[in-house]
Amino acid sequence: MLTVEDKLMVLGCKELERRIVEVEMELTVAKSQGYLKNQLKHSGSSSGKQLLAVIGIYTGFGGRLRRNVIRGSWLPNVDALSKLEERGVVVRFVIGRSPNRGDSLDRNINEENRETKDFLILESHEEAQEELPKKAKYFFSSAIQNWDAEFYVKVDDNIDVDLDGLIELLQNRHGQNSSYIGCMKSGEVVAEEGRAWYEPEWWKFGDEKSYFRHAAGSVLVLSKNLAQYININSASLKSYAHEDTSIGSWMMGLQTTYIDDSRLCCSTSGQDKVCSLA
Repeated sequence: MLTVEDKLMVLGCKELERRIVEVEMELTVAKSQGYLKNQLKHSGSSSGKQLLAVIGIYTGFGGRLRRNVIRGSWLPNVDALSKLEERGVVVRFVIGRSPNRGDSLDRNINEENRETKDFLILESHEEAQEELPKKAKYFFSSAIQNWDAEFYVKVDDNIDVDLDGLIELLQNRHGQNSSYIGCMKSGEVVAEEGRAWYEPEWWKFGDEKSYFRHAAGSVLVLSKNLAQYININSASLKSYAHEDTSIGSWMMGLQTTYIDDSRLCCSTSGQDKVCSLA
């Protein structure tokens, strides 16, 4: 026999258990959409407003000449970078650390950064060609933790960018959440070891061995909530051999709006292009 007090206690526990299940379901939905309250610390522009974009230029230890070429062409100097940030755009070279932490490679980057102040150094990432898919995780996670922006843009260091044109492109996309923007493509999955662009897990892509639709790696753009999704779920996101296909695979399971913009096809010609091969 249960007393009235015992019965009320049982009912109370059941109600609490039901609420816990509901909260767990709400949290799962929030994670899947790229949102998780109070987890991310942001620093926006000096005015405290949300930035338009964070642009990360992928570079490596042997890329100083290319960086200097970019600094002498489309990337502003230190003073101009500050003015650009007042307009809501942050631009940084993105690089990880040497496998031999603290060696001359790391010291040279530190010294260069003291002079130019234009690096985002990924302290937890080991810089290597085969680690580029992981670099994407670290870049989007670090960028969104450091700056609150509407868009996060990845750029290779072997292309020229019409910076004003890219800014205008993003301004015209203002308010378009869940946007995955780039020069969309698919193409063959290379199954022969030793060939360029070999994919060790080629068998996962079916009998026709064709990649799913994804943005080419030279320039690609993610809206804030998609970058948040990568940051929150980075530990469980599967990486393939190549960065652009890895990012494309992460977008497939989400309510993502694919925007194929020919202005971001850097290898083709056209008057309205915002990028071209250097």
